[in-house]
Amino acid sequence: MTNTHEPFRVRIDVRVSDLDLQQHVTGSAYQQFADHARFACVQAAGISVEALLSSGLGPVNLETVIKYHRELRAGDSVDVSCSWVWGAGKTYRVEHTFTRSDGALSATITFVSGLLDLQARRLVANPAHEWASRATEPALLGLAPVAP
Repeated sequence: MTNTHEPFRVRIDVRVSDLDLQQHVTGSAYQQFADHARFACVQAAGISVEALLSSGLGPVNLETVIKYHRELRAGDSVDVSCSWVWGAGKTYRVEHTFTRSDGALSATITFVSGLLDLQARRLVANPAHEWASRATEPALLGLAPVAP
């Protein structure tokens, strides 16, 4: 199943502390920007991360792929999208696109993620259902509402 919903976006201003010696945004800062966008998306979908953790589930990233296209520098603003892609297994993808304010594509990051049962230390079988059942706006996560 693919996500047909318009991706969630947040704008982030690049800070000096996000830069390397060549004045480019560091790889770890790109990952932090993506983490920030994903967390904001989950909150906008109506999910309490605290409640998720209290229920014994925690999101985990299993793989991260970054592709750089155009540099980001201090003073730039970047729109970071967050698009969720679901399949039938225990994992799902979250794809982030980094677009500078001038419209140039700066980078893409794709995470392969899952929901970890914190007690059993195993991935849950149906993460889409777990996310959708907690969301008031599941479409932001690329999901349909769960029937009551």
